[in-house]
Amino acid sequence: MKVKVESPRIIKPLYEITPPSKTSQIPLSVFDTVTYDAHIAVIYAYHPPTPSNSAIELGLQKTLAIYREMAGRLGKDERGNLVILLNDKGVKFIEASVESALDHSILLKPSPILLNLHPSLKNVDDLIQIQITRFTCGSMIVGFTIHHRVADGRSASHLLVAWSQATRGLGVNPLPFRDSTIVTPRNPPLIEFEHEGAEFISKRAQKEYSLNGLTPYMKNDVVVEKFHFTPEFITKLKAIASSKNGQNRPFSTFQSLVAHLWRVMTRARNLHCSETTQIRIAVDGRMRLIPRVSNEYFGNLVLWAFPTAKVKDLLREPLPYAANLIHDAIAKVNNDYFKSFIDFASYEAIEKDLIPTADMNKHILCPNLEVDSWLSFPSHDLDFGTGSPCSSMPSFYPTEGMLLLVPSSIGEGDIDAFIPIFKDNLSVFKKLCYSPAFMQIEKLHSYL
Repeated sequence: MKVKVESPRIIKPLYEITPPSKTSQIPLSVFDTVTYDAHIAVIYAYHPPTPSNSAIELGLQKTLAIYREMAGRLGKDERGNLVILLNDKGVKFIEASVESALDHSILLKPSPILLNLHPSLKNVDDLIQIQITRFTCGSMIVGFTIHHRVADGRSASHLLVAWSQATRGLGVNPLPFRDSTIVTPRNPPLIEFEHEGAEFISKRAQKEYSLNGLTPYMKNDVVVEKFHFTPEFITKLKAIASSKNGQNRPFSTFQSLVAHLWRVMTRARNLHCSETTQIRIAVDGRMRLIPRVSNEYFGNLVLWAFPTAKVKDLLREPLPYAANLIHDAIAKVNNDYFKSFIDFASYEAIEKDLIPTADMNKHILCPNLEVDSWLSFPSHDLDFGTGSPCSSMPSFYPTEGMLLLVPSSIGEGDIDAFIPIFKDNLSVFKKLCYSPAFMQIEKLHSYL
């Protein structure tokens, strides 16, 4: 598939009143600076009819006037702290075309082809970028990239919905919510939990980890596969995960599915029984902080849970064991933990010159996993005037062990899991992923 880039340009905010000063700035919060220093790309596909590029562009201009920081640039203040410069330099907007009909197979299997459907993620100053790719059949793909340090997944999804509303000529509703007091440290600080090793790490420890983490596998040994889970499969999985767990608690779809994928990936990797495996799971602070923070809070407000197990325990114990580890680890990332983190990041992390553990430059996570979920994001609301996307998916991220769960476009309640995995491990993963025997308690020991 040859993508022809026709008209790259910069789009700036369109203000209905006198433009504000271009010398102001917004400081990045401790949640912004501890997250990934990288652009993230998402792809949305639309069947014809589709809106014109000019309508989409005008909607973007109006949205940038409301989400003004997205038209700015990252910089530093006089003390060297990271800030967003509200200079209205704008965002990259690319028009592109393909001289053929949309081959929907490219949306079924993740591949490097997807990298042609959004702007480059390397050496980017713009905080968001847009690429509109048109096909001869009338289909359209919107490729969107956003710098993670200015918005987490929930914020990005609200920005996208606002853009679609503005394109349809509607007022943006709800408006973004900003309140710096949410991330203000306490006086005196109260650090109740261990944050070094979780959100932060010393530069020396990071260097040692990088040296010790060398593997005979290379980035090219990784493939990305999409696995589809029906509502029927998920219902069965939840029933198994919630049975005989000793706590008389039902586990959620997320907890049950991640527990299953953790065990399948661990078995497919053929890890030694004495090894330790861990998952990094994003936890949204909007629902954890007291008082509760509005869902429309714009920026980053995410920390991570780290359920951990010995390989032998994870595979010998039934599915409820893994689901319980995940439930308990997430539950610990509560209001007290978030506020302890704010205090630690504001004082001790600076004094010790610690760096974030979040690192998009890691290409091999084995024996660990990272799991992100878009299951609660309003992707169906991204309607530019001619209907919701027929498909939405992440770009091609061949980072072994970095799993992403998204709502499937096939049906209500269906879930797609994007699994980057070593080629050598794929056949075992496929064999066990849908295996009733592997999920069932009484058959488990035969897989050790």
